[in-house]
Amino acid sequence: MTAPCPPLPDLDWTAVTQSLDAYGNAILPGLLPPAQCTELADAYSATDRYRSRIVMARHGFGRGEYQYFAYPLPPLLQGLRTALYPRLAPIANRWNRQMGVAVQYPDDHATFLQRCHDAGQRRPTPLILQYGPGDYNCLHQDLYGEHVFPLQVAVLLSRPGVDFTGGEFVMQETSSREQRAEVLPLQQGDALIFTVNQRPVPGTRSWRKVAMRHGVSALRSGQRHTLGLIFHDAQ
Repeated sequence: MTAPCPPLPDLDWTAVTQSLDAYGNAILPGLLPPAQCTELADAYSATDRYRSRIVMARHGFGRGEYQYFAYPLPPLLQGLRTALYPRLAPIANRWNRQMGVAVQYPDDHATFLQRCHDAGQRRPTPLILQYGPGDYNCLHQDLYGEHVFPLQVAVLLSRPGVDFTGGEFVMQETSSREQRAEVLPLQQGDALIFTVNQRPVPGTRSWRKVAMRHGVSALRSGQRHTLGLIFHDAQ
């Protein structure tokens, strides 16, 4: 059984917000300690905790595989979603107002999940991904239904340079004017908050939307595990 969620580390949420506004992503250093990262990665083969397994090559998603957790979620994952959501909801609401999107998100995650479930999005979306040599994840967006929370979190469970080489987290930003790619360096236990779909950027007269996609570059050696925390559920 995965350990309960510890209190969130003392993070500079002002800096996190500024990074999200400027780049569409922000790193939370050391969100999980190494022991919890190892426990989650080692439990990848414990299939009784998952609802489905996806082999990426069968669907054109890349190479590698991932598994979606089943409800009830392990206490650690439940706690992380519950604790992180209230920090991110005000940012998501402000972004929607700036982009002219009428949707606003409630203060607590349970209320938002009920909104998803009432619309038929009842399948849990937290997942764990496993990559081996040559595996990669194509640039994509995790949408899953009508109700989409615009931010999600990935936690690197493996040690770069020790457990694996290559396998960098990549983001691409696309607007009508340009494209921008960014490689995000993470250490074991670091979390990355990033844009699911669109985010606002200031234009000459008003806010404009840019589209964001994320993926993982090819592993050169070893094995890489990542925890994904998506705040909306799937149809």
